[in-house]
Amino acid sequence: IFKDQLRAILMASAYGKVRLMYPMISGHEELARANAVLGECMEELKSRGQPFDENIEIGAMIEVPSAAATVDLLAPDCAFFSVGTNDLIQYLLAIDRVNDRIAHLYEPTHPAVIRTLKRIVEESHKQNVPVSVCGEMAGDPVFAPLLLGLGVDSLSMAPPWLPSVKYIVRSMKMSDAKALADEAMTMTSPREIYAKCEAFYRSRVKID
Repeated sequence: IFKDQLRAILMASAYGKVRLMYPMISGHEELARANAVLGECMEELKSRGQPFDENIEIGAMIEVPSAAATVDLLAPDCAFFSVGTNDLIQYLLAIDRVNDRIAHLYEPTHPAVIRTLKRIVEESHKQNVPVSVCGEMAGDPVFAPLLLGLGVDSLSMAPPWLPSVKYIVRSMKMSDAKALADEAMTMTSPREIYAKCEAFYRSRVKID
């Protein structure tokens, strides 16, 4: 099934700009194995005379703690990263976000989450690998300034969130977002960090 999917993506790349991203990568060995299978698929398509983009960009989702901790090892073999905050937060904090009894412990502004995101960005940028963020955190206008202040290159979100995120981004300065992120990095309480992000948001958006 994996090879069928890879071949389909490669074949589609002959008709336009396509990037390929592996989900749930846990470490470099998995990434290498996936790339080896991709190489096999490329050779199969070449033998058939099937056109595809031989320079297709390969990236990985960073959504499990083991990948976040070894992002410097993954970077040499990736053209980009996308941080899946929904799963990363869940696994990092050992919280089942769909369990109503403990869902309140799912905290995007937990210091461990903020510090992990910062490290992902720093290690990736050392090797010139851009980092995007997807998941609910990326589409929340309260968190967008914090993420950009941490150095995230782009945000991926559902279309309904675009206007509100665009509004807050256009209402702020990057220097202010970086100051917000720097302050958040010194805080110890998830509630304090959230309150700071909310205050930043409310100071720039008119709320009836």
